[in-house]
Amino acid sequence: MATLKRITTLTKTLNMLTASSRTSSFTASKKSYFTYVNEPSMPIPGHEPCWLKTADEAIEQAELDSDQSVFIQGAAATPSELLRAMTDYGVRCDVRNVRLYHMHLEGPALFAKPENAKHFRSISLFIGGNVRPAVQAGTADCIPIFLHEIPRLFKEGYVKPDIALIHVSPPDDQGYCSFGTSVDCVRSAVCHSKYIVALVNKHMPRTFGDAIIHVSHLDFAVEHHQKLPVHPVKTPCKEELQIGKYIAENLVVDGATLQLGIGSIPDAVLSQLTKHKDLGIHSEMFSDGVVDLVNKGCVTNNMKTMHKGRIVGSFCVGSQKLYDFMDNNPFIGESVFSKALIQILSRSECTIQAMTVAEMLVVDYVNDPKVVAKQPNMTAINSCIEVDLTGQICADSIGPKMYSGFGGQLDFITGAAISEDRLGKPIIALQSTTSKGESKIAPCLKHGAGVVTNRAVARYVVTEHGIASLFGKNLQQRAYELIQVSHPNHREALEKAAFERLKVMPAP
Repeated sequence: MATLKRITTLTKTLNMLTASSRTSSFTASKKSYFTYVNEPSMPIPGHEPCWLKTADEAIEQAELDSDQSVFIQGAAATPSELLRAMTDYGVRCDVRNVRLYHMHLEGPALFAKPENAKHFRSISLFIGGNVRPAVQAGTADCIPIFLHEIPRLFKEGYVKPDIALIHVSPPDDQGYCSFGTSVDCVRSAVCHSKYIVALVNKHMPRTFGDAIIHVSHLDFAVEHHQKLPVHPVKTPCKEELQIGKYIAENLVVDGATLQLGIGSIPDAVLSQLTKHKDLGIHSEMFSDGVVDLVNKGCVTNNMKTMHKGRIVGSFCVGSQKLYDFMDNNPFIGESVFSKALIQILSRSECTIQAMTVAEMLVVDYVNDPKVVAKQPNMTAINSCIEVDLTGQICADSIGPKMYSGFGGQLDFITGAAISEDRLGKPIIALQSTTSKGESKIAPCLKHGAGVVTNRAVARYVVTEHGIASLFGKNLQQRAYELIQVSHPNHREALEKAAFERLKVMPAP
């Protein structure tokens, strides 16, 4: 074993010293699709990454070229330094029409600037704010798709990446890195990419579940140690706190399994759950509020029938506290669990978080509506842009302008609606008005707006003015319920509009 480690160390050193001279020999041994068993946790015998000193060298060695497809890992794991190097190289070498496939990315997106449109075309699987102007200007594009179906794009060959740009933790003694904060569709993408270029960062949390990739799967690797992007926790406003209170007191029961996104409304809901017991988390993403509930003993995952005792997620963005919670948090045995329980009872928080583990799994499993439906008391809480008086939910566009994407909303809303225990609660939560005072509950969706959650699946719509229960209600009753939770300043106009549309006055 000691000899093997010395050989591995020597190989890495030689790689770093002779990277530039290895280009031709590496080119001669390029991987083709399915050359190896595409299981990231299985070592590839005889294969070592080419370790390079800078991201610029890594992009150059990977031979980025015109008309290629590139996959980019997203969320908190966005490999920003590789993106910077890719953009610089593309402009300098005048590569054209490189298609970039990615979910939401953090940090600057220089490749999406208007002056770089001839070099790169971003194709979002979920639109983030840094590429939104490009999408709306037509210099970038998006694919409307359920979050749980994104891995199919790579598995079934709809997208064949020439290069995957990823962000991982350093390899451990056995050579295993971790995708860290973002597993989602990354596993599927790297399994079907010709080259894998990795940013290796000691600040990337080491997570488990489906997050493990052996270093031998990396073709090029560069160490770049930088803190992950953080989303500061904002104090919810009074309207958001009221929404959280309505949901916590009326719709979330002890033992419920929760799905929440990121933002002020999910944080407001979580802040109101401090008296609940045995909550579970099964969510494509989770944030700092979940960690707070773990430390208070409210989230134990004890009532789960699947992944009992474990938080299940697929990606996350939050504060450093969240990343510290996730880092190297393995499955804990029964004896430690018992000790943690004693700490809860004695109101000490020093070891509680060890009892609840964050397990990062692929998004085609986490978000599969059939899997979601198996969770006990599945309570899915999502937000939206606008709701019409029949219960249609727009969450991906403002009129015809694309804003975000399908994401996991319909995955979880559907899973909760068809829950096997018939106790699921699909919830749409939103403030009743925009920042300009316009009603988010509208007679009809704006012209060109997209329907993400259809009126048949919508169950509960919650604003700061109450809860509208829609299941089993006809159009006349639905309009009444939704008007009751709209802002009082808009109710009269909504009633008139409802009569014009339905030819009958809204009624309970």
